[in-house]
Amino acid sequence: MAQLILIRHGQSVWNLKNVFTGWVDVPLSPNGVNEATRAGKQLSTIKFDVVFTSVLVRAMETAMLIMAQNKSEKTPVIIHSEGKMKEWTAIYSEEMQHNIIPVYRDWHLNERYYGELQGKNKADTAKVYGEEQIHQWRRSYDVPPPKGECLQDTAERTIPFFKEKIIPLLEQGKNVLISAHGNSLRSIVMHIEQLSKEEVLDLEIPTGKPLFYTMKDGIFEK
Repeated sequence: MAQLILIRHGQSVWNLKNVFTGWVDVPLSPNGVNEATRAGKQLSTIKFDVVFTSVLVRAMETAMLIMAQNKSEKTPVIIHSEGKMKEWTAIYSEEMQHNIIPVYRDWHLNERYYGELQGKNKADTAKVYGEEQIHQWRRSYDVPPPKGECLQDTAERTIPFFKEKIIPLLEQGKNVLISAHGNSLRSIVMHIEQLSKEEVLDLEIPTGKPLFYTMKDGIFEK
């Protein structure tokens, strides 16, 4: 039985400032660091085999802060897949190669792209467009913000990635941690729990709170 842990990154600086973030690469706030550290303590006894994060720093910070609390003797190592970093980060010790926890970063796990809303204060933007329009952009399934992604668009990249890259590892019995974002994780949870387009609209994923699943014989249980 494999374990899958999903976690939305800890509070970011722009979460704190109530700003649309999307793909803007902002770090964790001090509270976000604390949230990730608390999550790490909660997950400290789970022997993770593989870690996935988005390419955004707030998700990577969260993953590494979690793994810093882990009781495994293995070392989490970011895996670089191209260029000089792939070549120059090679490990030439077979012993150490077997004693790492690979950490893979991939843009498919990035937050929903908020387009022309990125960097704008949410409250100020609501004054311009109206609360109802902002709510529709933020919570509807298939209505994107200006030049951005809706949740359906996000799901069209996250779910195929999840099926192709992560489910095979779970089928091998490996324990997987995914550190990502509110909307990218909402789309994955939608797939795991077989939620309808209507049901996923009410799904909230708080920062720094792990979601626990097991998979056995291809079936997920929460």
